[in-house]
This record gives sequence, structure tokens and C-alpha cells, in this order.
Amino acid sequence: MSTKQTPNYTFALIIVIAVCFLIGFVTTMNNSMIEFCKKAFDLSDAQGQLVNTAFYGAYAMSIPFGFMMSKIGYKKTLILGLAVVGLGFIINWAAISTNLQADTAVVYAYFLGSMFVVALGIVMLQLVANPYVMVLGAPEGGAFRMTLSQALNSVATTLAPIFIGAVIIGDQIPTPGAVPAPYLGLGIFTLLLCVILVFLKLPEIKEEEQAEAAGGVEKEYKSSVFKYPHVWCGALGIFFYMGLEIGIPSMLPAYFKANPDLGITLFGTTYNTATDFLTFYWGGMMVGRFIGAAVLSKFQPRVLLTFCLAGGAICVGTSFLLSGMASVLCMLAAGLFHSVMWPLVFNLGLQELGPHTKAASGIINLGVVGAATLTPLMGLVVDTPSLGVGVAICMMFIYYLYVAWFCWKGSKVGLK
Repeated sequence: MSTKQTPNYTFALIIVIAVCFLIGFVTTMNNSMIEFCKKAFDLSDAQGQLVNTAFYGAYAMSIPFGFMMSKIGYKKTLILGLAVVGLGFIINWAAISTNLQADTAVVYAYFLGSMFVVALGIVMLQLVANPYVMVLGAPEGGAFRMTLSQALNSVATTLAPIFIGAVIIGDQIPTPGAVPAPYLGLGIFTLLLCVILVFLKLPEIKEEEQAEAAGGVEKEYKSSVFKYPHVWCGALGIFFYMGLEIGIPSMLPAYFKANPDLGITLFGTTYNTATDFLTFYWGGMMVGRFIGAAVLSKFQPRVLLTFCLAGGAICVGTSFLLSGMASVLCMLAAGLFHSVMWPLVFNLGLQELGPHTKAASGIINLGVVGAATLTPLMGLVVDTPSLGVGVAICMMFIYYLYVAWFCWKGSKVGLK
């Protein structure tokens, strides 16, 4: 009599968690390039925010990529996503390194175009990475694996600004020529992951069986996901949340430009640029996620989300009452509260959907384009002499208000 052995997916899990790390690293690295691009390409604040538009605008493809995933499967989507990310970095290297003598506007256009390609791959990876983390191992260890992957994602978001400052910017004046070599290295690393995954055996994810195991078939559901208003309210919730998460690091270069004497020395290291301080913001996000993982099970999601919204708004509001580095540090502290808002908003938008959960995830994920539209709008406000960076940061209070409304009202619309 033979017994069926459970497959060992340890190596596959390591590779997929490396993909989660890559997602966080590339996403934060892109936002950290705003200050560099403004100096290297001589851009206005609104033009610098096009870095966010090019990257986060790719999330408009969330729903089409979701349909594609249902056709070709999870593994092929994962491989294709890595290939596209690697290709985008290679295009960046080839286009910029061969056009360094061209007009800076042309080189900047190449940079934005290649990062849009990278972002298309990141969107695909976002769709499949977390489901794979859940199934690559024993079911009872799924929560631990998910926590581990999210922790490494947060570590990546903290390291990305350090990478930009040390490898791309360094001690030199920012120039387009500093970009190609590091981006070529990232492209080669990503394509190497892609090749490894081609030869790895990954389990098939059967969502129908998971739904039945969860008992979802016993409940009656509406005929279409489009008949659930709270899903669309959730997409708008993510839209405005992205204005909060990306708003502070995106506006920091403009704040430093308006206050050129800012700087601080800690443990022998001098921090005097916006990029230097981004590590503190994303580090706060990392700490907040670890704390959130510990307390999430002890509080109702709506209560915890309300607390985080209030905490973030107080940090931003208090920064207006302070000056100098105290004001900057107070804004950066908001990252501690922003850290757990994404899963809370996302999960409230996915309530009571059963078989429509997958389609709803694509719709809510579409809200990420908020980072592609809100930050350029804030950049236009900064460039308007009668308004400035202070008014742009005040726009965040509108975002806080909507997410608070969604927390207590919008997430209940259409539900019994």
C-alpha cells in the first residue's frame, strides 16, 4: 500500500517570496526616483509626478489582466509578468544609454515609457503572487507564509530609497547617465527569476474547490459583481488611499525645495535630501505592518481603520503647526498609520461576494490608478504660485474623509 507524499515546495516558495520582494522594491524605487528625475531632467513638480502617472497608470489594466489570468492560468501569468518587468528594465537601459546626447525631454519620455512597461509586469505579479504564497505549503501555515511575504515586501520598500540614493544618485549631481547600469542589473535579475520559474513545478490553484471548502455555495449571491455597489465604493476607497500612501513621499521633494536649509545628522550620517528621508517613511510603513499583523485579530477592521485614519490625519495636520525638520518628521510619521489601510479597505470592499470575489479584486485593484492621477494634480497645485506645496498636502484631508466615509457607510451600501 502506497501513501501519497505531500510535494515539497520550499524552493518554489523562496522564489515566489522573492517575487513579492521585487514587487515592493520596484514600486517604491519608482516613487523614490521623483527627486532624481526633477534634477536630472530639469522638471517642474507636475512633470516630476509623471513618474507616478507612468507607473501607477498601468493598473488600469487590472481587469483585462484578470481575464487573461483566467485564460492562461496563474503560473503563465507569473512568468509573463516577470518577463515584462525584465524587458522594461532592459528597454530602459538600451533607450537611455544610446540617447544620452538627445534632448532631456526625449530621454525622460524613454524613461517614462520603459517604466510603464515595468509596471504592466508588476500588475500581473500582483494578481498571482499572494495566491501562490497561500498554496505553496500546508494550509495551516498559509497565514504565516502570507505574513512573511508581506514583511519582506515592507523590507523591500524600506531598502529601495537607500538603493536609489547610494547606487543611482550617489555623491554626484543627478544625470540621466546614472540610470542605465543599475536598471540593466535589475532587468537581468528579474529575467533570471523568470527562467527559474519556467522549470519549477507549481501547484494548480482551483478556486472553485476553495470556495466549496469555505462553504460559499450555501449562500445566494447576485448574478453579477457589478450589482454590488460597495465594490465600486471600495475601488474609490483604494483610489483615495493611494493619494495618502504616495502623497507624502511624492510631495517631499517639493517641500525640501521650498525649504532648502532642511537637514539632520543622525549617528554620523547626514540626511539633507527628500530621497534620504524616504527610508524613514517606508520604514514606518514596515513597522506599522508588523504591529498591524499583531493587533488586527484583536480589533474590528472598521475600528482599526478609523484609528489609523485619525492618526495619519493628526500627523499631517500637526506638521502644519511645526517648522523645519520637526514638520518633516511629523509628516513621515503618518506612514506608521498608513501601513495597514490597504488590506483593511480592500477587505471591506470584498465582503459577502463569494464566487464574485476574484472579479471584485480586479475592480478594486483598479483604484490604484489614484496614484497616477492624484499626485500629478497635487504637482500642478505646487506649481501654481498662489497655492504651493502646503495646499497640495492639505488635499490629503479630502482623501482621509472619503476613506472614513467608506469605512462606516460606503462599505455597507447594497449589503443586508
